[in-house]
Amino acid sequence: MTWLVPLLVLVPLLGAAVALGLLRHQKLQRAITVVVLVVALAVAATLMVLVDHHGTIVVQVGGWDAPYGISLVVDRLSALLLTVSASVLLIVLLFSIGQGLAADDGEAPVTIFYPTYLVLAAGVLDSFIAGDLFNLYVAFEMLLVASYVLITLGGSEQRVRAGTTYIVTSLIASAIFLAAIGLVYGATGTVNIAQISERVADLPEHVQLLLHTMLLIGFGIKAAVFPLAFWLPDSYPTAPAPVTAVFAGLLTKVGIYAIIRLETVIFPGPQLNNVLLVVAVLTMVVGVLGAVSQTDVKRLLSFTLISHIGFMVMGVGLGTVAGTAAAVFYTVHHIVVQTTLFLVSGLMERVGGTTSTRSLGGLLKAAPLLAALYLVPAFNLGGIPPFSGFIGKLGLFRAAAEDGSTLAYVTIAAGVVTSLLTLYALMRVWDAAFWRPKPAAEAAAPHATTAEPHAALRSPEPAPLTVSEETGEAFHPGGSVTVTDAPHASSASRPTTGSTETVGEAPTKVRLPRMLVGVTTVAVLGSAALTVVAGPLYGYASRAAESLESPDRYVQAVLGGDR
Repeated sequence: MTWLVPLLVLVPLLGAAVALGLLRHQKLQRAITVVVLVVALAVAATLMVLVDHHGTIVVQVGGWDAPYGISLVVDRLSALLLTVSASVLLIVLLFSIGQGLAADDGEAPVTIFYPTYLVLAAGVLDSFIAGDLFNLYVAFEMLLVASYVLITLGGSEQRVRAGTTYIVTSLIASAIFLAAIGLVYGATGTVNIAQISERVADLPEHVQLLLHTMLLIGFGIKAAVFPLAFWLPDSYPTAPAPVTAVFAGLLTKVGIYAIIRLETVIFPGPQLNNVLLVVAVLTMVVGVLGAVSQTDVKRLLSFTLISHIGFMVMGVGLGTVAGTAAAVFYTVHHIVVQTTLFLVSGLMERVGGTTSTRSLGGLLKAAPLLAALYLVPAFNLGGIPPFSGFIGKLGLFRAAAEDGSTLAYVTIAAGVVTSLLTLYALMRVWDAAFWRPKPAAEAAAPHATTAEPHAALRSPEPAPLTVSEETGEAFHPGGSVTVTDAPHASSASRPTTGSTETVGEAPTKVRLPRMLVGVTTVAVLGSAALTVVAGPLYGYASRAAESLESPDRYVQAVLGGDR
């Protein structure tokens, strides 16, 4: 079944090429993109079962044996993250279709959403199967190109500015990574991860430290660890909700995956374990303090994203099977839950016209189901038992307690404080957006009442709304259409979607599009289902960690022979 592995990259890239040629046929674009991601999910799930029963699957591209050719490697860690990533990519795609993010207006260049999204998917999936550092670099560059297009979708000034910050930071990380690859090749004569693992022990200790540090810095920027996470809170919140959701769920986890692979296969010793634990503590504390100070839901979630990256780094820094297993489990949990919260924030923005907690209010009455959809992943991220967030953190704390060092106990204390402050920040959003009545100034502002206006588009000049028969979304037939900066738009300047409230009266129930609600509900149920399957999932993560802590298995699978 080795032929399945290349499909994870080839199918999305071919799908992107076909979708790019169908810019004027959105229905076909949508169908192709959905089919491609369904195929990718099926392949990933199949590989997950195969590697758990039969061991690591290796494909030598073009028939060139390692280390001369390109190796594609799928072990338990890769297969698990491939399956979860493909699931998230599919869910977010369906949400974007429901939102009408890629609706063709004739002037806005948003028809490139589908091919760009598939290139992003190919980059994510290629990152998890790359068996050499240069292929991993190529996957990162695919991510960079696609993510820059998506983060600046619509071309508004704010998004271009945020995208510029994002791409400059990403280019710096790529330059550091590429320089590290050059140094690794100069020192070891190879870029194949398995062969590097064999040869790196023969290098002088100071050379090992240099290579280790440079790779860790490059991956740390991608993962958004402190102090390399300054770019994230200003970049992610400006993008449309589906884009922000997939970025938050997957892009930083590609960096975490690279760090796990670096610390368990390339440099399996405890050389920088204490440094990682210190970074974990600072990432957790600084990130959650940033979240507590925010009044915008998307920015708050961006800071919680940073803080909870610290939990994963903590597990890796412990350098034990238990710590790595807990880190892998928590990575899966965080991908699903953080993506779900950003999708819910997209619905909050659609109902309230903004994501600022100063302007939101009364959403419990306006959209009771939305209130429930918010609470479940919020409790999960905060670590309330019996959710998977609690199980993952408990696993991390137990692994740290088994370590017994002072620094390990400091990470436990930081984790507890971070969990409590995360819950406080998320419940403050609940109080402001759902429980509290809508502020008087906002309630008095005039609201347009349309059936299902497009959440992402507006016209700079007033014009009658026309409903598209194809997308079911409203648009302005005259005038140019651009993507708005919804998180900072006031309710007076943009309509509250689907709202039927009268000036000065309490908000009435809002009817949200069924597809958006359905997809978000599936995501919320999926995040809750992690608790139900926590036992088997944690067992799989433990088996993955055991394999990672024995790098000789990885080396033998890739290079073969008696090693």
